[in-house]
Amino acid sequence: MTKPLSFSLVLALLVLSGCEGTQLQTAAVDSLGAERDSAQQLVPSWAADAVWYQIFPERFRSADSANDPIRASLQFVEVVPASWEVTPWTSDWYARAGWEREMGPDFYDHGVFHRRFGGDLQGVIEKLDYLRELGINAIYFNPVFYARSLHKYDANSFHHIEPYFGPDPEGDLALIEREDPLDSASWAWTSADLLFLDMIEAAAERGIRVIVDGVFNHTGRDFFAFADIRRNQADSRFADWYIVEQWDDPTTEASEFRYKGWWGIETLPEFAEVENDLHPGPKAYVFDATRRWMRPEVDGVMRRGIDGWRLDVANEVPIGFWAAWNELVRELNPEAYTVTELWQDAGEFLREGGFSATMNYHAFAFPVKGFLVDGTLSASDFARMLTDRRLKHTEEMGRALQNLIDSHDTERLASMIVNAERRVEYEEPDRFDYDWGDRVSPRRDSNYDVRKPGVRERRVQRLVALFQMTYVGAPMIYYGTEAGMWGADDPDDRKPMVWPDLAYELETSHPLGGSRPSDEVAFDVDLFDFYQEVIDLRHQEEALRRGAFDVLHTDDANDLMAFSRTSGSEAVVVILNRSDEAHSLRVALPDDLRGPYRTLFSISEEGHRVQQDETALLVEIPALSALVVKRDGQE
Repeated sequence: MTKPLSFSLVLALLVLSGCEGTQLQTAAVDSLGAERDSAQQLVPSWAADAVWYQIFPERFRSADSANDPIRASLQFVEVVPASWEVTPWTSDWYARAGWEREMGPDFYDHGVFHRRFGGDLQGVIEKLDYLRELGINAIYFNPVFYARSLHKYDANSFHHIEPYFGPDPEGDLALIEREDPLDSASWAWTSADLLFLDMIEAAAERGIRVIVDGVFNHTGRDFFAFADIRRNQADSRFADWYIVEQWDDPTTEASEFRYKGWWGIETLPEFAEVENDLHPGPKAYVFDATRRWMRPEVDGVMRRGIDGWRLDVANEVPIGFWAAWNELVRELNPEAYTVTELWQDAGEFLREGGFSATMNYHAFAFPVKGFLVDGTLSASDFARMLTDRRLKHTEEMGRALQNLIDSHDTERLASMIVNAERRVEYEEPDRFDYDWGDRVSPRRDSNYDVRKPGVRERRVQRLVALFQMTYVGAPMIYYGTEAGMWGADDPDDRKPMVWPDLAYELETSHPLGGSRPSDEVAFDVDLFDFYQEVIDLRHQEEALRRGAFDVLHTDDANDLMAFSRTSGSEAVVVILNRSDEAHSLRVALPDDLRGPYRTLFSISEEGHRVQQDETALLVEIPALSALVVKRDGQE
């Protein structure tokens, strides 16, 4: 969700790629998806097997410098100096270019939101094998549609890909200018549009599904309909598409034009609503754009379309619209996945609107921050919160929820852990100050620590990742978390991706001019290998993707928890130690879980031990560690 007090975007991620049995699927994804028994089924068959990866396109990979954005393409070109230029990919994030200093002294107010680094679709294509190697089988893209901002939540169009993500921005803009946006038959396929379709097909060849952000509550001011309103005011053919509060009086020098913007933001005018639905004009346009990207036809040839949508600020769009739109989506592809951005309990909303899942902030990210990141939530309360909130959903939907811990709208996981050590009193204890207010960025909290995480903090990150890959729901990784990236809330969570083939400047600058350590910025091979291993563990064990979840043991005094994942005769037990000390524990096993166990995975190479008596596992586990064991005799 774009944030009112910063330049936010919402991660949106929807892309669950299929697995067959217990092996990560290596065959190409079928072009249209398997047929469903019923088009009304909301959760596609592949959703439980997905491991998601969220890509913020402008910051993932630049492969073509010829398509880099130019100053004229910026959202607020009138305030940007003529000396503006694309920011080097590998530069110190907090160091300021000359054109930024010309704008003013403040890092956040004078420049950073006008930066462009040149990420593009060809860069994504070139790194699909990297994602496949990591174990990803589903991608969620933040908005890819034509827009002026870096985040693209201020769309100029829903039916064209951002020209500067493609190979010929100038040519694409000329094509767009010649078409009638209300006549879908006149819509051209630009070079960026076609490259996007190529990317979808290249991903499918690697068993990776693709979903994109749908932002149907608001647009940008240069969106064709709103641009016409700005020119023609009440005489515009789109005059009733938006919530206009006052028209301009042409007889005065001042502009009286007023309209409703999302959360009062003038650059994000909101669509009008009619009787629990979007206005018929924007609704019809959104439906046409939905058809275009789900069933693309180019020169009479059907191309592979997207596999679903992530829906921005979904609860701020009428539920009647969503019910009709989701019905259309499943007519186009019964195996499509639609996921909402909701930060609260979403169970009833998902069912009424016909969605597959939600980004699981409420039932995953919040409790994980409390127990594993901050260490303030007790093990028993953690277990209780997980269970109570998960049970608000059906079993099928619970397995499809996007289990994320960080995104484009939050601090990065590594920086959450670094700043958890400050132990400040919560302002919002129900969410453990997850992405809350002034606590998540040096922009408003001068004590926020911008440094690189150390050894202990990386151990906590591994503990979070292991739990993410063994819990109920489809895990989602924000780009670069697996590579060791850190950063405060936006814009600092949107640094350019760290790649092993690039040499980066040291991060020595501080956004407020303060002192800080000099931190090396480099791809973290060891952390990547760890993520690769725990993702593979999930792919190999069906019980971790589709099995039942039961809490076996909690110890609040020692921050210990054990749980089982079971599917048929297959049984996997996970033991977590969140404390800074090694512990021994006895995990009692119910009758149906007894039998000999072997170790599948351990965060720590040494210091762990698993023995058994007739009714329990006898475990020795190092500090800040986890063990995964499986009942023997099972492949």
